Amino acid sequence: MSDQARAKNLIIGLAGAVAGGLLGYFAFFWAAKQGFYALILPGAAAGMGGGLFVRNKSIVRGIICGLLALAFGLVAEWRFAPFIADPGFGYFLTHVHELKPLTLIMIAAGAVFGFWLALGKESNPAPKNP
Repeated sequence: MSDQARAKNLIIGLAGAVAGGLLGYFAFFWAAKQGFYALILPGAAAGMGGGLFVRNKSIVRGIICGLLALAFGLVAEWRFAPFIADPGFGYFLTHVHELKPLTLIMIAAGAVFGFWLALGKESNPAPKNP
């Protein structure tokens, strides 16, 4: 695969990750209104979007999408339940360690899924039968 095709796949993957992350962000709030705490959704959806339309396997894309997934998870939790002492995002980031363990696990799981799903698939041609 040429460098130009790899760059095109990276851009497509990142655009898909942002679109998927936004979809997951809104799906998280929709689920929360229904009584479900699905904080894994923003990150996993970012990973799905990042790997959906690409044609190669890319560790770089996976890492970037994993970081995007982590960001989507953190922003979703901050918007859903900001700290009472200071509702600012900077305060939230400096006190993220004070979140409940399940919250931290779900944010981390979303980031892992964001990485894994955005890796893409290896485009090996099918073996020919002799």
